[in-house]
Amino acid sequence: MATQKVKVDKARLLDWYRQIVLIREFEDRCDELYREKKITGVYLHLYSGHEATGVGAVAALQEHDHVITAYRDHGIALARGVDPNPLMAEMMGKRTGVSGGKGGSMHLASREHNFWGGYAIVGGHLPLAAGIALESRYNNKDAVVLCFLGDGATNNGYFHEAVNLSAVWDLPVVWLIENNLYGMGTPVEVASGQPELHKRAIAYGIKDAGRVDGQNVVEVYEAASEAVEYARKNGPVLLEAITFRYKGHGVSDRAYSERVEELAQWQARDPIIVTREILTGRFKNVEAELDKIDAEVKTIIDRAVEYAENSPAPTYEDLIRNVYVEDANG
Repeated sequence: MATQKVKVDKARLLDWYRQIVLIREFEDRCDELYREKKITGVYLHLYSGHEATGVGAVAALQEHDHVITAYRDHGIALARGVDPNPLMAEMMGKRTGVSGGKGGSMHLASREHNFWGGYAIVGGHLPLAAGIALESRYNNKDAVVLCFLGDGATNNGYFHEAVNLSAVWDLPVVWLIENNLYGMGTPVEVASGQPELHKRAIAYGIKDAGRVDGQNVVEVYEAASEAVEYARKNGPVLLEAITFRYKGHGVSDRAYSERVEELAQWQARDPIIVTREILTGRFKNVEAELDKIDAEVKTIIDRAVEYAENSPAPTYEDLIRNVYVEDANG
């Protein structure tokens, strides 16, 4: 799919830069808090390195569209506009969190933002994405579902079933593969007979949107914009973004200690660096504005951590609330 050249003004580029820096700062702080045991759980999956993919793709959506993803979800939630305060509170399992402290890192959701998670089972969210898109198609709505998935999930049965049905029913869904080159620690080419994952669209008879540079927010936005509008009018699209995660599969994964040179090569094309270069290349004397954003973001995350630490833990009543749905008579 040849990407359309969408005019992006300075204000929007600055906002994307702010979002990318916000996600990075949020994730870095979560890493620290996890090591301090203020964020608990077996895993913590960070979005560091992926930011341009999430920000650029979500920017292509309209407010009534839907977003769903897997367990590397904090960054996409922030890109969708979820407030960092309740998001951080959820990370710490607090009552004021976006899911009331019941979801934690891997199960974030916000009905207000049509952001539906946050799922821990690899590929388990793909049938749900198809279901949300089916509701849109069945009720003659024009809402699109943007479904993020990792490269490893494309070898999963859920992928085949969900993408196949999206083709059968012409569902308005963009399947966006965030190919960070490793499924946990396994290289894509070792696990996939076809390592160019976007080409799997051919097998299902859906639109192949090709590959895009996942480190460049503008290029992701252009490709995602075209994919979203195609899906809105015609049906499913498969798009692949090439990116790289700076941490292991989870924060306890030390696999990158053996891949120092590869990591350094990708960090040289960090989404923050690339976005700054785009801005400084297009606009004069913008550096001061970028430095101001950097400082403001640190303050925002400081306040989010303070908010979360001062928030109450869920009660027993919170725990059992919503287990059953009450009828109109109570």
